[in-house]
Amino acid sequence: MKYFHRTHLSLDGAIEQAAAYFGARLAPVDEGARSRRWAGPIGQIGVTAVADGGHYTLVTVETDQPGESEADRMAKRFLTLLHTADEPTHHPRGAY
Repeated sequence: MKYFHRTHLSLDGAIEQAAAYFGARLAPVDEGARSRRWAGPIGQIGVTAVADGGHYTLVTVETDQPGESEADRMAKRFLTLLHTADEPTHHPRGAY
């Protein structure tokens, strides 16, 4: 599954957030300039950040699992927390 989020955070800031969130739970597999990949018993999760529209960053989170798996819930939760980091007044809601 692939999930996307457009944010005002910098490219490096988005990747640092991903490293902190997924790195605490999964083992690193691959590291690029603007991408990271982690793996564990729940599957693999990859994050890519690219410049989008000048001052935006497009963050893509991809899993190798079907929808509603534990990896997908982690991916969706990360994007929710990324939204909160960009906009502190946002209150995360959801069961993931």
